Amino acid sequence: MSPKREDSGITRRGLRERVLQGGTEPDPRFTLANERTFLAWIRTSLAMLAGGIAVEAFTTDIFVLEVRTSLAVLLLSLAMIIGGGAFFRWMNIERAMRHAKPLPLPLIAPILSFGGALAAVVMVVFVLLR
Repeated sequence: MSPKREDSGITRRGLRERVLQGGTEPDPRFTLANERTFLAWIRTSLAMLAGGIAVEAFTTDIFVLEVRTSLAVLLLSLAMIIGGGAFFRWMNIERAMRHAKPLPLPLIAPILSFGGALAAVVMVVFVLLR
């Protein structure tokens, strides 16, 4: 018979207290909205990941090697930053709600905006010069 989690010293409540640093449980609607936003960031990250893979795999006859590699790395880097940042954003918002503090600014939003704009500029310049 396997030991229970409580026996190993790791409980869900203890983990929640450590990660969320106490506070009072917010309205479930707000928690679920925060979770939906987290999942939207994850979907965006997966789209960037798919885009980076697609650029590298399917554009060998369209882009020169340097442009293709740069664009793929940019999209894959955005995917990594957004995917990782989504968790920290979820956690910081959950903490703020539990402690009735103002919600933090979305730091991954400008990263996505500037990275997406940079990818678009690369595409426009390449199309115009082609």
